[in-house]
Amino acid sequence: MLATLWAALLAPAFTAFGSPASWLEVIAFVLAVWMVICNMRVHLLAWPLAFVSSLMYFALFWDGRLYGEASLQLVFAALALWGWWQWRFGRTREGDVLKVRRLGLRGLLRPVLLTLATWPLLGLFLARATDSPLPWWDAFPTVASLLGQWLLARKYEENWPTWIVVNAVSVVLFGLKGYWLTVILYAGFIPLSVIGWRAWRRA
Repeated sequence: MLATLWAALLAPAFTAFGSPASWLEVIAFVLAVWMVICNMRVHLLAWPLAFVSSLMYFALFWDGRLYGEASLQLVFAALALWGWWQWRFGRTREGDVLKVRRLGLRGLLRPVLLTLATWPLLGLFLARATDSPLPWWDAFPTVASLLGQWLLARKYEENWPTWIVVNAVSVVLFGLKGYWLTVILYAGFIPLSVIGWRAWRRA
């Protein structure tokens, strides 16, 4: 039964630019858009949607041998549980309920430097230890997404410009792999991130 369901999910829903889009990609696409809209509105439903869509994208990317992105989706699924907990019960260092706030350039410096240092390490690992066809393109959004997810879970406004960078690189990555529906998704995430950034700044 599981094999039948898996085959059905991987079956083409339609073809775009010569590449088939599976039902798995279509469903994950819809859930991911819904998730971003909930993030923009600081709605708790964002995290269950993130959990389910991440597991679906894990299956899609693993099937496409994008191991960095696939592994990242498992991390995203785990972080979705942590993010839900943070938004529901999290506190600041001062003991206040989490609210939308800024981290600032000084606070960003260390995590950004850690992200930039981790990128070549992961890229080298993927290049040598796996058959990933795009190890360096795969590695950057993987590590940068972890930064974005942490900023989002702690309700820091800087998560939105981080996602703009991640999504721009991801558009290239998924275009090279022929995941055109996911290209549309991540391209659409860029203006949504701008809108989310403005909404959080007003908040």
